[in-house]
Amino acid sequence: MFFSPRYTRLVFTFLMSIYMVSIMTLVITLVNTGLEPGLLLRWLKAFIVAWPVAFVLILVGAPRLQQLSNKMIRQV
Repeated sequence: MFFSPRYTRLVFTFLMSIYMVSIMTLVITLVNTGLEPGLLLRWLKAFIVAWPVAFVLILVGAPRLQQLSNKMIRQV
């Protein structure tokens, strides 16, 4: 499946948010509840809440953070 280059930012945001939220919600769920029965359901509930938030934050914040990091890097 390939997308037009005009969708680069949305595809990146989608993939980054899935990647980050999957790992972070799993780690936090494990820390808070341990490796107990029902872990996957608890993780899925956390994921469903966190993913839309992360998607919007990355969509809005990534370009500004990229600009800030570019300003912080010394150009030689």
